[in-house]
Amino acid sequence: MTKQILMLVGDYAEDYETMVPFQFLTALGYDVHAVCPDKIEGDHIATAIHDFEGEQTYSEKRGHNFAINYNFENVQPDQYVGLVIPGGRAPEYLRMNARVIAIVQAFDQAKKPIAAVCHGAQILAAADVLKGKTCSAYPACAAEVKLAGGTFADISVTDAVTDGHLITAPAWPAHPEWLAQFIKALGATVQL
Repeated sequence: MTKQILMLVGDYAEDYETMVPFQFLTALGYDVHAVCPDKIEGDHIATAIHDFEGEQTYSEKRGHNFAINYNFENVQPDQYVGLVIPGGRAPEYLRMNARVIAIVQAFDQAKKPIAAVCHGAQILAAADVLKGKTCSAYPACAAEVKLAGGTFADISVTDAVTDGHLITAPAWPAHPEWLAQFIKALGATVQL
C-alpha cells in the first residue's frame, strides 16, 4: 500500500512551495493528495510566484494552474502519514476554514509530521499548535508565531528547523533542507 501525504492548498499558494514538494514526494513514491476547500478533484488552483528582488518584501506574479487531485470533503487525517502546508497568500484565508483547522489539529494530536513553509505558519498559529514549539516562517509571520505561543526561528532563508513532528522553513529557497528534514521525520531514507 502506498503511503499517503496530505497537502493543503488554495488559490495563490506559492508556486514553488506547492509544485516542488508535490513532485518531490510523488517521485519518492508517496501518494500526495492535494486538496482545497470548496474544490474537487479535477479543479485547479491558481498559484503565485514570489521572488526576492531587492524590495522590502517579496514580489508576486501569476504562476501556474495546479490540479487538485482529491476531494477535500473526503479527507480523513488518520489515512495520512504526513501533512504539507505551502505558503503564499492561500494560508491567510484557509485558516478561516474550520475543517482546515480541525485537520491540522488532528495531525498535531497524532504527532504526525507537519511540514509548513513561509506563510503556512499562519495556519499553524490559527490551529493553536505552536505553543512551546520553535517555528520558522516568512519573517512577516514572526508576530503570529509569537502570539500563538511559539518561538520564532529567525534562520537563513535556505535553512529549516525541526521541533518534534513540526518541520518549518522561511521560504522556497529552503526546499532542500526542509524536504530532507520532512522525509527524515516520515521515517524515509534515500540511498544513492
